[in-house]
Amino acid sequence: MDKIIIDGLSFALPLFIMAIGGIYSERSGITNLALEGLQGFGAFGGALVAVYITKNMGISDNTAYYIAILVAILTGMLYSMLHALLCIKFKANQVISGVVINILAMALTSFLTKLINKTVFNTPSDKFVLAVSDRITIPVLSKIPILGAVFTKIYPFEIIIIAVAIIAWYILYKTSFGLHLRAAGENPNSVDAAGINVNRTRFVAVLFSGALSGLAGISFAYSISANFSGNIYVGYGYLSIAALIFGNWKIIPTLGACLLFGFAKSTGYEIIQILKLPSSYSDLIMILPYVVTLLLLVFFSKHNRAPAALGEIYDKGKR
Repeated sequence: MDKIIIDGLSFALPLFIMAIGGIYSERSGITNLALEGLQGFGAFGGALVAVYITKNMGISDNTAYYIAILVAILTGMLYSMLHALLCIKFKANQVISGVVINILAMALTSFLTKLINKTVFNTPSDKFVLAVSDRITIPVLSKIPILGAVFTKIYPFEIIIIAVAIIAWYILYKTSFGLHLRAAGENPNSVDAAGINVNRTRFVAVLFSGALSGLAGISFAYSISANFSGNIYVGYGYLSIAALIFGNWKIIPTLGACLLFGFAKSTGYEIIQILKLPSSYSDLIMILPYVVTLLLLVFFSKHNRAPAALGEIYDKGKR
């Protein structure tokens, strides 16, 4: 049970923070299918810097870890500007923009990883190998039966994600900016009439989604495989979109969906270990979160209500 909780949280929390980024974007009115590409590009940037500074600047793996997180956040934010510009400035179809950005990120990071490894690091490889992240166990709390697993073998990024999620919740629900953002996704004309720049609000929301997706991407890179490669594009972005839809574009219910997906994944792996099934069955277990997603959407999607202006291009001149 402890291993299910530990592994489930290490998967669910990056998924959750990426979903919060999606909530910010979509509550502002911008459909964001680009989360997959944003988390991949953010992970690429963070991993590249981590590998470079450890090999060429003598910086310790522990320090490089936190620098990689910061760089991944900035890289994800920078790449998200492309989606924001296409959807807001050039009024492109938001769904098509998201899909193109995902494809571009996958192709571009794969090409650049091979090129940089060959020309800069003199290592013919399609991945950036990262150091294994340290894990933290809180002495007293970890001894609590069952719940103690929550405080056992914690990745540092899990603590960072929880802190960022609390801040994101506060900004969205307790500040005037959060109110303007949510209103921009419901009735942008009223927001504009109140003197608030709708497009600027949406632009910031998309950048925020890129930053949080970058944080998620580098967290997956350090926790699941301890490297960056094309394997990071395995549908986690789309899974986070499913989580926010199931959570009705609200942060707390979305956390519940992400935990459900995370524990479904870790439970599947634990079943394989208990039954001593061949390793090939681990690939089959990878589909469990997606099966759960389909079931949830089938039975609960009729109760969901997307923001009223989601996907609508706002043109002030057409008011």
